[in-house]
Amino acid sequence: MDNSILTPLISDELSLPESGISNTLQLLADGCTIPFISRYRKERTGGLDEVQIAAISEMNDRLNETARRKDTIIKTITEQGKMTGELKLRIDRCWNATELEDIYLPYKPKRRTRAQVAREQGLEPLSVIIIMQREQNPKEAARRFVNGEVKDVDTAIKGAQDIIAETVSEDEQARRRIRDIFHREAVITSKVIKTKADTDEAAKYSDYFDFSEPLRRCSSHRLLAMRRGEAEGILRVNISADDDECTEKLKRIFVKGSGYCGKLIAESVEDGYKRLLKPSIENEFASLSKEKADNEAINVFAENLRQLLLSAPLGQKRVMGIDPGFRTGCKIVCLDAQGNLLHHEAIFPHPPVSKREQAMAQITSMLEKYDIEAIAIGNGTASRETKDFVEKTLEKGSSPSQSTQQQYAQKSVSSTSNHKFASIKIFVVSEDGASVYSASKTAREEFPDKDVTVRGAVSIGRRLMDPLAELVKIDPKSIGVGQYQHDVDQTKLKKSLDHTVESCVNSVGVNLNTASSHLLTYVSGLGPTLAGNIVEYRREKGPFTSRAQLKKVPRLGPTAYEQCAGFLRIPGASNPLDNSAVHPESYKIVEQMAEDCGCSVKELIASAEKRKSIKIKHYVTDKVGLPTLNDIMQELEKPGRDPREQIEEFEFDPNVTSVDNLTEGMVLPGIVTNITNFGAFIDIGVHQDGLVHISQLTNHYVADPTQIVHLHQHVKVKVMEVDRKRNRISLTMKDV
Repeated sequence: MDNSILTPLISDELSLPESGISNTLQLLADGCTIPFISRYRKERTGGLDEVQIAAISEMNDRLNETARRKDTIIKTITEQGKMTGELKLRIDRCWNATELEDIYLPYKPKRRTRAQVAREQGLEPLSVIIIMQREQNPKEAARRFVNGEVKDVDTAIKGAQDIIAETVSEDEQARRRIRDIFHREAVITSKVIKTKADTDEAAKYSDYFDFSEPLRRCSSHRLLAMRRGEAEGILRVNISADDDECTEKLKRIFVKGSGYCGKLIAESVEDGYKRLLKPSIENEFASLSKEKADNEAINVFAENLRQLLLSAPLGQKRVMGIDPGFRTGCKIVCLDAQGNLLHHEAIFPHPPVSKREQAMAQITSMLEKYDIEAIAIGNGTASRETKDFVEKTLEKGSSPSQSTQQQYAQKSVSSTSNHKFASIKIFVVSEDGASVYSASKTAREEFPDKDVTVRGAVSIGRRLMDPLAELVKIDPKSIGVGQYQHDVDQTKLKKSLDHTVESCVNSVGVNLNTASSHLLTYVSGLGPTLAGNIVEYRREKGPFTSRAQLKKVPRLGPTAYEQCAGFLRIPGASNPLDNSAVHPESYKIVEQMAEDCGCSVKELIASAEKRKSIKIKHYVTDKVGLPTLNDIMQELEKPGRDPREQIEEFEFDPNVTSVDNLTEGMVLPGIVTNITNFGAFIDIGVHQDGLVHISQLTNHYVADPTQIVHLHQHVKVKVMEVDRKRNRISLTMKDV
């Protein structure tokens, strides 16, 4: 579609300047990615950010889809021989999808309706006579239409009424009037199906057994809950408006008098509304409300995913990863600073096996042998018990019983002073999705000879080191930070989450020499094939020493290089700019700055005084403006800086380990594990997350919980209510 037509439409809708939109559409058409455009083409776009560029891209796709639909409509009407100049102009000018379908509805091929049968019987002229409402005796007029198929006058009039009813249901003005009423007054109701009311499956939908609420006030989570209950055959959901008001509105449009013709039209209006128009509008609003709820849920999921992916990393440290368990034991892995698996084994410190002393010796041996700097423990079953056990092991050092020392002498366990492990920190890490990863193709390719328990423990350890690099390997829907994510439009959800992952990966940057193929896939301009080629090249030729080497990677051409180079980092490269977000196309600018300062690029980066002396306006050209130059100066200040926060340690209340320990009014530390548009879920260490409803997040009104809390935030909460029957914990953050 011609951008000159779409640009003004997008500008009006998004309130953005046409010049920036036009250039953005051209860049997208040229194959540029959203991260690349927002970071390196600010002069072209007028400084549009990723959110704005994504909105432009989305609306452009939607308008192009509408344009394709218009082509189909025009072709269909033309083939029917019903196209007129006025109708063609209306279609050309229409960009509202609902209005477009209203225009098309009278011409839309449909199954053989009652009205169609009446038309085939030659009754359309009679319907016109009745609609005109000038005939004093319509029955007399109807006699002219009685024939072999139309047996009598009543049959003729009934057929004409069927045509009128369909005409009413397809009338644009009529549909607008009914839509207006539904927008203002539609009510959504749900009722339990009686035969399912007492089943275990229905219990979770008990709030919706007899529920009614204005549709415009129905929150997305309630609507999606009802729709899920409906899909599971437990609830019956309906959206409706006042039928009497709707029919009265329609009669005002079509009924012009009080004669017999007026009576026939009034009957046709009621029939057309109840049989045709009402179901159509109800389905339309059901679809629109579901789409709105989907969009809200997808936005919540995407924001949660963004926060999770940008969680604070520990960095390149030697880590012990522990997947805790009772009966099956705790699976332990030891990883080097690059996340490579060095060792794995299982310990059984908890009942029913309870080999506590032996487990202590095993832990101590691994800590010493692999010089472990931090420990990551999964937050699933036996998490708190395992954390307590590991803490006691660190406190005890390596002083197990004599018999145990002898048993594990081959592991070089020697007596060590208590300060030996004082610097080792313990972190509890979310396990969500670890089991999905451990059974995935990616995990099998990484560890073909290891079982799923070892792979899961590796994932837990790596999540502590770099959450982003590890979590991109997992289907976002399995990470556990969504709201009804399996009930929403899956195509939209995937597109939104893929965009979120791509945005996060490129905002952080990727180490070219350590990134997995999966992580590289999300780098701007790359994909599975080029990512695999980069890893294979790295395996054959050794670590990359410069970004320019990327040009030697098979099938990585100039366009892909332009798109990806600025987001890939090479720590320790001879050119320090290769470990920064400065794009190679701007290296000459930095080199000129360094030359003008009488120093090398490395010295320029190291000297704040030299950077302050630079007058960046002197480097403005017809292609490079102040936005790019300002970005360059910020990057020279902290090359390759990580935008993520620093990781923090956390401790649950040691006296609270189960729901039975909870009492109303108790104040506890907690971690935000999930955010929805109705509140935040908090882990308080009792194996069941509590809910802080949106109304309990703070003392003032909150429209968006993400403005108050973020994932993995450490918070203080107060217990309001404990519903042990439904296993629900209500919390508040007010006045805590």
